[in-house]
Amino acid sequence: MASLIRTTVLACLIGTAAPALAAEQITFVSQGGAYQQAQTVAILDPAAKALGITINQDSAPDAWPVIRTQGATGKPTWDVVDTPTQDCVRGGKTGLIEKLDFSKIPNAAAIPAAYKTEYSVPYEFYSSVLAYNKSKYGKNPPQSWADFWDVKKFPGARALRNHPFATLEAALMADGVAPDKLYPLDVDRAFRKLEEIKPHISVWWTSGGQSALLIQGGEVDMEMIWNGRVSAVMEAGADADYTYNQGILQNTSLCILKNAPNLATAVKFVNQAIDPKLQANLPLNIPYGPGNPAAFDTGIIPASLAAKLPSSPDNAKKQAVLSAEWWTSEAGDAALKRWADFVQKK
Repeated sequence: MASLIRTTVLACLIGTAAPALAAEQITFVSQGGAYQQAQTVAILDPAAKALGITINQDSAPDAWPVIRTQGATGKPTWDVVDTPTQDCVRGGKTGLIEKLDFSKIPNAAAIPAAYKTEYSVPYEFYSSVLAYNKSKYGKNPPQSWADFWDVKKFPGARALRNHPFATLEAALMADGVAPDKLYPLDVDRAFRKLEEIKPHISVWWTSGGQSALLIQGGEVDMEMIWNGRVSAVMEAGADADYTYNQGILQNTSLCILKNAPNLATAVKFVNQAIDPKLQANLPLNIPYGPGNPAAFDTGIIPASLAAKLPSSPDNAKKQAVLSAEWWTSEAGDAALKRWADFVQKK
């Protein structure tokens, strides 16, 4: 806990008034950096003002170890966590995360069932997409994972993420599985398909920053990459583009720690944080997709911006939704262990 960055967020940080000694408060945890700063302005401060509460913040780029540590005590100090959905589901299955009472979270009604779990609601979306060098492929760029696997029609250096999340899904789509028919994943089939492309992978990247440099510097001609990373290098002048076709839609979620010290207030906050108007504020401050699709009906997000966001209706329908439920199952755990052997084997 000593390594966590603690800040107290009051609306006065952005020049608006808030009760100095609010009767209710929560401790909210996110991932820090520009992302947490953006959500503070877009969502946290407005939610605090609307509810008349104080929101104290911690930052933990990887919250799962702390969730486990706090859960073991039975008396956590955190209330609400913004974390990958897998953490919420795994925590729910092991008694570390509260099961949500959706009757008390009416704003979740507009969110598709595929985006929610009994322990979480989606907070923001990103996507693993196929990006490519525009000059290399001209008017006939790769537009599917089958194209990525087609080294004859689309020659060039390639990169994939050194992690099975989204990579197994891409392999199955390359092998003809429809985006909405992926789960339960046929793991054997996915690894057979990955063996086909493995000799043609120049780099197995391990961080978003590395993936961005690969396409920006021309080290690879096509790769799997997070949409925000490729968008940033495109804005910086990189000769690149990408497609949402067969993207793998992923999200962080909000979940509440079991025995949270401010449980009732935490539930109210979760509902407020996924209010469509507050959700619509987020992409105005950082180019991530809102977790609640109703945000696109508010008129707050310009059409030109919506077209670039992974969770906009037009883009979402082209993609697969990564299943946190499957990835936290026994089969998912086995696939994670199998991945290390696959990557290390020559």
